[in-house]
Amino acid sequence: MPALSDLHKEMRACAKCPILVKNRTQVVPGVGAEDAKIMFVGEAPGFNEDKLGEPFVGAAGNFLNELLASIGLKREQIFISNVIKCRPPENREPLPTEIQNCRPWLDAQISLIRPKVIVTLGRFAMESFLPGKSISKVHGQAFKIGNLTIFAMYHPAAALYQQSQRDVIKNDFLKLPGIIAGMKTEAAVPIVEAVQPKKEEPRQMTMF
Repeated sequence: MPALSDLHKEMRACAKCPILVKNRTQVVPGVGAEDAKIMFVGEAPGFNEDKLGEPFVGAAGNFLNELLASIGLKREQIFISNVIKCRPPENREPLPTEIQNCRPWLDAQISLIRPKVIVTLGRFAMESFLPGKSISKVHGQAFKIGNLTIFAMYHPAAALYQQSQRDVIKNDFLKLPGIIAGMKTEAAVPIVEAVQPKKEEPRQMTMF
């Protein structure tokens, strides 16, 4: 898909975030099937991703591969990206301005790939699609936003630091086939219509 290749070429020249530009080895746009029905969105590239230019290639990536295999999927069948495309210094959390600057790139990827299901991996990815929600309350649940189904999960890296999360993540992942099947038939997991928070109207001053 030339359009996606062109988009990724534009991403690699992005200089919106001076701190990220200064510290990155390279931009990590994303990889996978350009017509994927399932798109995974993580937080940001880490050390290994920054060096190799591909998302989820470290320990968390190995666990993701294991999760995919558990439901009969391969990386070649999906598309994997991140909320921000450059590694934050020392793997710190992405800043709100960095997420905002990078959002048009993510939206453009979604527009070109046109997935049916987006699996958010971790809090930052979840909040990008389901603002105002808590990942501890919505993980393992699916939400409908327009033509997209958003399925929220903990980040695979959580299993590396909290062993108790490993089984939670595995169990949530096993719900995905039901979500995928639900695109054509009745979903095994209920899909909730996501309600986006309304913007507050500016308060009017009343003179007494």
